[in-house]
Parts: sequence; C-alpha cells; structure tokens
Amino acid sequence: NNLMKKEKHPVHRPKHLHKSEMSGLLAVADRVTPELVFTKLLESCGACGVSIPSVVKEDDEEYEVFVYVSSLATNLATARNDFSESSWLSACKPYLASLMDEVEAERVAAEFMRRVAAVADGPEEEEEDDSAHLNLCNIEFNLAYGGKILLHQTKLVLKRGHRYGLVGRNGAGKTTLMNAINNGKLEGWPIELTTHYVDSGSNVDNDWEQQNVFEHLGGGEEEGKADKATQLLDTLKFTDVMRKGTIGELSGGWQMKLRLLKAVLEGADILLLDEPTNHLDATTVKWLADYLQSLTDTTVITVSHDTPFMENICTDIIHYEKREGWTHNKLVNYRGKMSKFVEKQPQAKHYFELATADLKFKFPEPGRLEGIRTSTQKFLELTDVDFTYPGSEAPTLTGVNIKMTLSSRVAVVGANGAGKSTLIKMIVGETKPSNEGQCNFFIHHNLRIAYVAQHSFHHVEAHYESSPCDYIAWRFKDAYDKEKFENVGYKITEEEKRRTEEWGLEGIWSRRMKGGVLEYEIKKKNVHEKHNKYYSKDELIALGFEKTVKQADEKIAAVDAGLDLRPVTTTEIQKHLDDFGLAQEFGKYGRIKGLSGGQKVKLVLAAAMWNCPHMIVMDEPTNYLDREALGALSAALNEYGGAVLMISHNKEFYSSVCTEEWFVDGGKVNKIGESGEREMKAVAKKKTFSKEETVVDKLENAGGNANSNGDKYKDAAQNFWGKSLAKKEMRNFAKAKAKGDVKAMRTILQVPNGKIMPGMEELGDGSEQ
Repeated sequence: NNLMKKEKHPVHRPKHLHKSEMSGLLAVADRVTPELVFTKLLESCGACGVSIPSVVKEDDEEYEVFVYVSSLATNLATARNDFSESSWLSACKPYLASLMDEVEAERVAAEFMRRVAAVADGPEEEEEDDSAHLNLCNIEFNLAYGGKILLHQTKLVLKRGHRYGLVGRNGAGKTTLMNAINNGKLEGWPIELTTHYVDSGSNVDNDWEQQNVFEHLGGGEEEGKADKATQLLDTLKFTDVMRKGTIGELSGGWQMKLRLLKAVLEGADILLLDEPTNHLDATTVKWLADYLQSLTDTTVITVSHDTPFMENICTDIIHYEKREGWTHNKLVNYRGKMSKFVEKQPQAKHYFELATADLKFKFPEPGRLEGIRTSTQKFLELTDVDFTYPGSEAPTLTGVNIKMTLSSRVAVVGANGAGKSTLIKMIVGETKPSNEGQCNFFIHHNLRIAYVAQHSFHHVEAHYESSPCDYIAWRFKDAYDKEKFENVGYKITEEEKRRTEEWGLEGIWSRRMKGGVLEYEIKKKNVHEKHNKYYSKDELIALGFEKTVKQADEKIAAVDAGLDLRPVTTTEIQKHLDDFGLAQEFGKYGRIKGLSGGQKVKLVLAAAMWNCPHMIVMDEPTNYLDREALGALSAALNEYGGAVLMISHNKEFYSSVCTEEWFVDGGKVNKIGESGEREMKAVAKKKTFSKEETVVDKLENAGGNANSNGDKYKDAAQNFWGKSLAKKEMRNFAKAKAKGDVKAMRTILQVPNGKIMPGMEELGDGSEQ
C-alpha cells in the first residue's frame, strides 16, 4: 500500500488518434475487461508456479496489489495498445515484487503480458463449414523468421481435396509458412501427413542441377514408376536429349515442368506450390490447371502472383491479415475463388489490376549515348544472324533480322525452348553468332545494358550472408560492374592471359574514333607510354584480346555514366534501393538470404540499374513480384527513357509496356507491331551526386582550417612530354591539386626527377620529395 501511495503509475490516454486507431482500441477494450485481466493475472501466477491463496479476498493486501496491477495492465492494453515486454515489466514488476521475489515477479509480468495480448488479438474470423470430417489439420500456432513475428496465435484449417490460394504481400512470410508446413515445423502439425514442396526456383541448388533428368523422376527405380515417368515426360514433350541430360542443362521453363512432374509422381497428402507458373508457357499452365482440378484426395496450397491461374484453380483463399486490434498478422480463410475473396475484401482489388497507389519504382535516366541524337536512331542491329550451340547439329536460331532504338518496347514471346533466352544472351554479349563474319552484328560500343537473367537470383547467390547495400558496394566499388566481368562473355580466358603475357600487353589506356574506326591505345610492359600505339578493334581481336577489349569498352561506358564519380556509400546505395521499394530495414540491416523472392527481384533490378543503362533486358521479370510490385514496374518502364526488351509469358504485363513483339518459333524471329517514337531522354546531363561529410569536412564546416592548397597550383591539360591527359588522369590531377599533393601531381604529369616542367614551376624539381 505504501509503494502504491508513493509511486502512482501514470494513466496514459491516447490523444489525436486517427479514427481507425480509435476503433481498434475500442475493439480491444471490448475484449480486455478489468475482470478478465484480473483473472489472467491469477492464471499467470499459477502458470509460473507462484503460490497464491486459492481465494483472494477484498480486504487482503494481495487483493489490493492485484487490483492495482490489473488496472495498470488494462490501461496499457486498452488505452495505449502497448504489448511490449519492457513496458509491462516497468509497470507491473515493482508491485508484484512486494508479494514475491524479483525473479518470480519478472516471470509473472511477462506471462501476464502474453496472456492479455492473446485476448486482445481476438479470434480469427472463419467462415462456417460443416465438413469437419474432411479436416486434414486444425491447428493454432505462431510463426517467426529471425526476430520478426510473421503470424501470432493463428489458426490453420486444411480440408482434404481443397485447393487453397495463400495470399499476402511480398515479405509477409508465405514461403516461410510453406517451408514450415513441408518440414512439419508448425506447433501441433499432424506428423502422419505427407507433403511435397515445389520450389519456385529462387534458390540455386548445384547438386540438384547435376542430376540426370530421367533418374530424378525415378526412372531407374521400379518398372511401374519408370513407365509413369515416361508417360508424363511424353505428355509435356521432353525430348530424348533432355531426358538423358542433366537438370542444369534445361531452361527455367523445363526445370519448372520437371518439378511439377516430380510432385505428380510423389502423390502426397498436401501439395505445396510456390510460384508454379514461373517460366511456363500457356500450354503448360493449362495442363497444370487441369491436373490440379482433377485431384480429389490431395490438398493443394499455392502461392502465385498469376491471378488468372489462381482464379481458375482455387476453391479457398487463405489471406494474411492484420485487422483492427490485432498486434500481428493472422491467417483468415475465405471460401470461394479469388474474385469472391476480393468482393469481401475490396482493398485487395490490386490482385486483379496492375495499377498501384502506394508503391513506386523510379528508374534513372540513361544519359547520352555517343552519336545517338534521336529516340528512333538505331543502336543495335542484327542481320542474317545464326546461332548454333557447340556440339549441336541443328541451329537454334537462323536468319535473325532485328533492330532496336531508345524508343523500342519489345516483348520476346514463344514456347518454352524456342530460343528466346538464346536470342537475349546474344544481345547482352554472353554469346556471339555462330556465323560471325558472314552476318551483320552491330551493337553500339558505348551501350550500357541492365540485364536481369531468367534465373535472376544467380546474381546474388554468392552473397547471401551480405546485406543488399554491401552487395552493391562490392559489385560497383571499382567504378564498373565487377559481376559482369565474371560472366562467361567477359571473363578473360587462360588462353587470352597467356597471349597477354607473351605479347607484353600491360593494358588498354584509352579509345578513340578515327575515320569511323574504333582504335584503342595500347600500353606495353617495359615500354614508355610515349611510345603507346593505337590498334583497331578487329586487329586486337585477331591478336586474341577479345575479352580484354570488351572489358575496356565496359569500363569506358561506366565512366561515361559517371560511376567513377558516384560515391559507393551505404547512404547513396540505400537511397538508390528506396527507388525500387526496398526499405532500409532490408537494404541496410537485412541479409540477402532473409529476403523474399519479390524482394530479391527488387534488389537485382536496383543493382542492374546502378549504371544508368540505355537498355534494360529482362528474362521473365514477373516471376516472384506481387501484383502491386508488377504495377510499379509497369509504370516505371513506361516512364523510363531507355529501351526495354523482355521475355514474358504474362501477356497482361508485357502488353502494358510493349507495343512490339518478336515471336520466336522454329528458329525464326518474326516481328509483330511497331515501337512508336518516344521523347528523347538520353541526353547529356551534368553528373552530380550527394557526398557524405567526412570528419575533415565536419571540422572545416565547424570553423576549422580549410585546405586551400588547390588554389596555389594551375590546372594541367598536357603532361611533361606534351601528350594530352586522359580524362581519368585529369580527374586524378584535380584531386591531387585539391589536396596539395605535389608528388602525385608530378607523377601524373610524368615529370622526371630533377626536372622542372615549363608552366608548372610551382611543382618544383622533385628534390623536396
């Protein structure tokens, strides 16, 4: 009693609450009554093994303490909606400690908070269903990933033969729940149930890709299973070459077909499908829908952003929701198709449209492309181009005739395996025509391309322990795309390294256009740079330096984009990630392995756009993105000033962006439609980037002595030998001049020791150094 008189706990009342917040608090107040809270406090004591009288009388000291603690708890729950453990310990523990020891008081307060929170959350709303005898499971559980609570005291009821659509925003925890079900890691999960999980393909598994296709389906096991495997492979038109090869040799579409066939052969109680239509053509999507609709004893749970597919197959929807008064998400069941669910939840209408009100992507403008003055002037042209894979007799593509401009908005369409990805890889430089020299294969030497591959997560698979910010910093810290140089189309081979050593090539120093021919300045080892010579691109390729030339072109294009000036700091990178909907919580503080499929796609897009490309190339961009993100991507592509080239089976998406189609069939590429003229946005602009203040900057801004050495020295355009400085040398000289670094300036200008450079006498003769 003395403690309560001495320390009155303040009663906090909500002020200026939004109407929805107030209604949420009122909903909690209806459930959390003082009488119920008092009961929960007594239950908590019992649960923690704290001895209390069987009947608490009103004139007892315990009663007064319990009533006061209950009033504090009721205030925390109903007036503040505060269920943080620290608040409850601060409010309740001091008073409980007058009746028990400190440790017991802390345990009781924490348990008390959990029990009242469970009441405040309230029950999930489920539609009545009289088919309880069909229940496969009826459980209540919690689900968390790392330190984040995804679902709190939620129910999951699954019925045999039903097909459930699992619906929620990117990052809600859909894949985490699917994995927990597959591994039987949910509280109360019936251990006798068998499950089969069809992964979306978001994580690259090298061991799986090394397996033989037919043996993976059980072709080497009992005869009955081998016969069924053969029949299924025939149904989806797997060729003999595919069956005898490894899984890794299949395209994304064929790999997904194989995952689905494996699931059909397993015949589990519960089939879990994570983005099953990724990479699939329309024919295979129809086959899958027909197969799922034929199942009567198997329960299906599907995560997919393909709304027409979900509308076609689902009998029920399980939705992630956080209603008024709920502190965390819960699962809510809705009987019926997606359209019926949207009727009951109008705010979910974005599942049926590509518009977005909240999420926006912002793509950087491409900047100037040398020699390109209009948005209809071609920067890429292929004429009579063929491509045949090494070791294959039949060509994959023949007589390809296409061109692209900054106005191009092109969708590459066709059946799985027709050669769409093959065409894309040729354009981005991963492969080259098999009839090179007999065809026209023109790509602008300064063209910057952002490429998001079909298996887009291969971009980040080696960096799963890093944060998205750290990954982008690693990739671009040297002012060019380091990851691209590891690609087979750019990586210098052992043979080229041997040629470099034999020829004494130190590096390519610069590039110029002379008489319509690209020439590269070559510096040889142990030869003074004043004796550098220029070689044409064809001459260097003939000497065996093809990849060296490609890397030089990429570095020059990166400088042209201003990557040498752009700070690769966490602040600058996170600002860039914000433009792609990846918040600081995930970009700066999260790890890549903890991102959802949709968040990984946002990261891959952001990284690809770091170099302000003139063209973005996307192979199946709709995979893993939810409807809201697809709407944001569509809007950003329509605003983007560069060219767009994409492979997609999602006509709703690509038709919202592209007016031109390249239909790939039988090795031919047929053009349908035209890309209309667009505003010219690829123009020269001054490159400016915000700079983080260093400690020195802060001292100077606070009144410290600024370094004014840069004012003492003249600018330089030529070195000691009369040769013009390259752009990079001029930038380095400016930096050294600003710092007053005489030694660095003399080195850049190649002033010999003991000599004074005419016009630059202030640099001295080097004796001081």
